[in-house]
Amino acid sequence: MDTKGILLIIQTILSVLLMVTILLQVRGSGLGTMFGNIGGEMYRSKRGIEKLLYRGTIVVAILFVANCIALAYLYSS
Repeated sequence: MDTKGILLIIQTILSVLLMVTILLQVRGSGLGTMFGNIGGEMYRSKRGIEKLLYRGTIVVAILFVANCIALAYLYSS
């Protein structure tokens, strides 16, 4: 397997991980935030697993973009 094939597999794994981490970040607000936060929620800081999931999403997104750039470079040459 060549470098392009490995990067494509990594890209697939990263895309699934990115979707999962984004979908797991549930706010629990429903439709209230669509109309200007009618639900009466208060500001709160991220704690525990919420913070870990948030930072993990950022890391996976950065890896995803870096892998996209590497694939674009390999396919352009």
